[in-house]
Amino acid sequence: MDNELLHQLKITLRAACDGAAEILMGHFGNLKEISHKGEIDLVTIADREAERVAIETIRADFAEHSILAEETGVDAGMEEGFRWIIDPLDGTTNFAHSLPVFSVSIGLEHHGRMLLGMVKAPALGETFFAERGQGATLNGKAIHVSKVADLRQALTATGFAYDRHERAHYYLKYVAEMMQRAQGIRRAGSASLDLCSVACGRIDVYWEENIQPWDIAAGMLIAEEAGARVTNYRGGMMRLSERQIVASNGLVHDAAVAVLGPIWNETHPAQ
Repeated sequence: MDNELLHQLKITLRAACDGAAEILMGHFGNLKEISHKGEIDLVTIADREAERVAIETIRADFAEHSILAEETGVDAGMEEGFRWIIDPLDGTTNFAHSLPVFSVSIGLEHHGRMLLGMVKAPALGETFFAERGQGATLNGKAIHVSKVADLRQALTATGFAYDRHERAHYYLKYVAEMMQRAQGIRRAGSASLDLCSVACGRIDVYWEENIQPWDIAAGMLIAEEAGARVTNYRGGMMRLSERQIVASNGLVHDAAVAVLGPIWNETHPAQ
């Protein structure tokens, strides 16, 4: 890829994240409007405004590129090859309750492979970034996964999908099994930040089901570039179309999959 084009793509990515983050912080702790997409799936005016700003920023520089955004869906674009994948507010429930664990997550895909990813957590003062083949950073400093080699010493994280009221027993099967084998389990409420926590060694294993491409596009690249191994529950290749993800430091990955995989296989025998 042309270096000048790559440079401009990075500038646009940061500008889109910064613009969306500024909108979020303008509403944080002072939210006037909350709507529901489902029983417990929230959307706020901040989600919509942040997404609009991010899209307008990208469109100003690359009007021909395709966009996949959480609130507005798919824009087919006019140029094959580039697709921006946007979650304007990952951690909406946290945000609505003034809990500062939320982020803007934007990834850029090129011909089906993630090229760039940025996850910005403005209330925490943290910006994670990765370029394929160039490693990952937190606030400009290189980051790497942990060196924990025993699942019994691993801090793990998970999330629960919006159908958790109906499927609580199912999701808790994974928690119960992992609870008996790992040092601890955390639930932060932001998939992108969970992946970034794996990337910088705060978390050793993260797993979640019923995720969407915008939940993981940027964070998955950041984790991989920091040395993480990312697969589905069966240990197979992870694609954005997958609905379950396991990310780890690599050293405890097989042990984590050995916990998660049998439950998945038992409940999804045809898959």
